[in-house]
Amino acid sequence: MSRIGKLPIDVPEKVDVAFIAIDENWVEASVKGPLGQLKERFHAGLTFDQEGKRITVKRPNDERQFRSLHGLSRTLLNNMITGVSKGFEKNMEIVGVGYRAAVQGSTLTLTLGFSHPVTIPIPATMEVKVDANTKLSIRGIHPQHVGDLCAQIRSHRPPEPYKGKGIRFAGEKVRRKAGKSGKK
Repeated sequence: MSRIGKLPIDVPEKVDVAFIAIDENWVEASVKGPLGQLKERFHAGLTFDQEGKRITVKRPNDERQFRSLHGLSRTLLNNMITGVSKGFEKNMEIVGVGYRAAVQGSTLTLTLGFSHPVTIPIPATMEVKVDANTKLSIRGIHPQHVGDLCAQIRSHRPPEPYKGKGIRFAGEKVRRKAGKSGKK
């Protein structure tokens, strides 16, 4: 039995969860909460038992396919419920002289030492805050979308190992290298 798959999911007060059978192969879960609404398709072989404010995911047998889907489906459903009730947040830091960020409307403008500023559109379901020009806070209801936007931001100037300049996650340790040694 899957250790993660057998754990029950507690549904908060202001969150509504509905399961709709699309066809014989798919079931759609719709989760609506104070921060928004998410929908996801799950395999119809799995059963979602909803008893009051508690949901359990069960698999029909111990075939390899259902064993692999059991924990995954439970985690995806739990992330949907967490996303519409609390949301997901990642914090990033910009390190480097003259490097800064600013939010202008629905775009994030980064000044990263290039000859031009880098502009990144912010999706409507996401929220980006900038503190002190160098600290970014990215919030959203879908954890994959939050991670994708963070990866897109970081890809423009990843931290380099010699001086540590670049965009990194808050609290991330960057492995530093020694520079060239001088003449002896």
